[in-house]
Amino acid sequence: MGYATSQQLSRYFELYQTIDVTFTKEVIKTTALLPQQVYIKALGGQWPCVINSTSMSGAKIIAGLKSGIYEKIQQGINSVSLRFSFLDQEKNEPLSFFVSSKVLGSAPYAGSPDLVIISLAFTQRAPDDLIEKLGALLEANINSAKRREDRITVNQDAMRKLGIMQKETLVFIQGIPRRCILRDLSFSGAKVIMVGIAHFLLDKDVVLRIDLDEPRLALGLKGKIVRTEGVENRKDLVAVAINYNDTEVPMAYKMHINNYLKLQRKTVDDDGPDVAPATATPSATAPAGKTAPAAPQASAADDPAKADTASPKTGTA
Repeated sequence: MGYATSQQLSRYFELYQTIDVTFTKEVIKTTALLPQQVYIKALGGQWPCVINSTSMSGAKIIAGLKSGIYEKIQQGINSVSLRFSFLDQEKNEPLSFFVSSKVLGSAPYAGSPDLVIISLAFTQRAPDDLIEKLGALLEANINSAKRREDRITVNQDAMRKLGIMQKETLVFIQGIPRRCILRDLSFSGAKVIMVGIAHFLLDKDVVLRIDLDEPRLALGLKGKIVRTEGVENRKDLVAVAINYNDTEVPMAYKMHINNYLKLQRKTVDDDGPDVAPATATPSATAPAGKTAPAAPQASAADDPAKADTASPKTGTA
């Protein structure tokens, strides 16, 4: 955290301040929220609660019906503070802050006799750390639709900026692991080079493994092989285009792709409008009817048969 400029934070706040982010398990993991350290405070006391959703201007929390805070609200106390707590992954320590709020109302939660959902409106601008976390998440989600076909060629520079640990990886085809080489990535899909026979691979369900660093993650991207191409001068290799299942793309992957595209856009802005990034080419997973990219040429490094993926880096699936 703390990398966004004041201009970027203002942009996030202006664009996304009223958009709610629901704290699913994936969002909790992606933002590094520490649920056990979330509290609501009023009149000198504080009580644990669960963040159901939040925006940059308010939140919905879940509390016990018999909790002390609900009793305070029933007594007309509506000035509270919500304590957020996230893990600072660089320092490996909690990052916590309070946001002053007022209670807008409460209602039973999902028909439960024991839980209540309480709606809060922030009475001050959200802290920069919260704006940055929510803004980055929302921007990545929106750009994953707007820029879904922007392709990133996987070279050493792109790997460093994306945080990809290795070009050599595994693709599980109907559950069977096969060695492959990453050639390009986008929000919506990927192209890999592998040993195989094209017509046996087409339309197969796959899971592509991508190892990320900072934080260390091993992501499994579910999709389907939608196109195959020959590899020049290599009859034993095939280029395989994968379309991801849209609803199952991990949020962490979207954020890494979005961060890279932002860096490339900044490079374009700094160099002038006529300079395009070297990796900004039409997507390998472009819809039918668009011109497909030329068949790739394989180098000595792009040989899945020689790829060392027998001992992938440690990560969480």
